[in-house]
Amino acid sequence: MIAKHDAADCAFFNEKSAKTLAEYASKLPELLAKHGIKIVGACTVNNEHLAVSIFEAPSFEAMMAWGMEPENVNMSNWQTVEIKIANTFEETAQMIQMMQQKK
Repeated sequence: MIAKHDAADCAFFNEKSAKTLAEYASKLPELLAKHGIKIVGACTVNNEHLAVSIFEAPSFEAMMAWGMEPENVNMSNWQTVEIKIANTFEETAQMIQMMQQKK
């Protein structure tokens, strides 16, 4: 997941964004567990107002349902959020091998 916001909306400087982020952070473990999702890693690039998170989810539908939770929707009010499906290098290599075997 890639989230980006404008400098004016940065939680470091914007009280409303900071409050929304604090509420989101406090409920995140519960919401992730509800949808069977785990955080693999999360980083912020503060000077670019960018956050990148990697999740492990049982399905894309689980991620979408999680994304529609009110706390996530509130986060989307002040930043753009993209959810992308990705595979590990190992998973990709296995898919390539399977495709090669079918030829």
